[in-house]
Amino acid sequence: MTKRRIKRPVIYGIYAFVFALMIGAVYLVESKMNQTSFNQDQNYDYVSDTITEEDIPVVDTKEVVIRPYTDTEITIKKDYYDYKADATKQENSIIYYENTYMQNSGISYGGKDSFDVVAILDGTVSDVKDDELLGKIVEIKHNNDVISVYQSLGEVSVKKGDAVSQGQNIGKSGTSNISKDLGSHLHFELIVKGQTVNPEEYYDKNISEL
Repeated sequence: MTKRRIKRPVIYGIYAFVFALMIGAVYLVESKMNQTSFNQDQNYDYVSDTITEEDIPVVDTKEVVIRPYTDTEITIKKDYYDYKADATKQENSIIYYENTYMQNSGISYGGKDSFDVVAILDGTVSDVKDDELLGKIVEIKHNNDVISVYQSLGEVSVKKGDAVSQGQNIGKSGTSNISKDLGSHLHFELIVKGQTVNPEEYYDKNISEL
């Protein structure tokens, strides 16, 4: 049998052909991997978009009426007059001034020489005045036809036209000539849709329910 020697150029050609096949295989594998990654990204975006569109807010943004003070030691010194209340409560809701008995149209809170008075809801200060009989007064208008009135203030830290936030300090408790026996206190009134109501029955309620 006669041995044949492969010429050098042919060997180089074989090497080049094998090298080209290897490069093509690598390129094909990388292309497949990129396509898979792209498809995964598309699927992820699709699922994310679907979840976002169907997302339902769980935070209740409605305003809840809070008390006009934050000090936990404050108590009721004089009740709101309610003709349906028992005799004891009615007796504690009568104001006696210059030989005249008057029904209390709000609630007087006290228990300390001086305590902070805060806005029960977001609103706009509609009036600030100093009354000889009732002391310093702040009136705030809120949404849903609600008005809060803060009387017997010793200090006032807002002015007419100011926008106030719920819980914002609007002044401090003080005294009034009509209720000198109570000392430092806050006389608070709540008006809902034109009617003066018992504030104690409206705390912790959503303003939309009033």
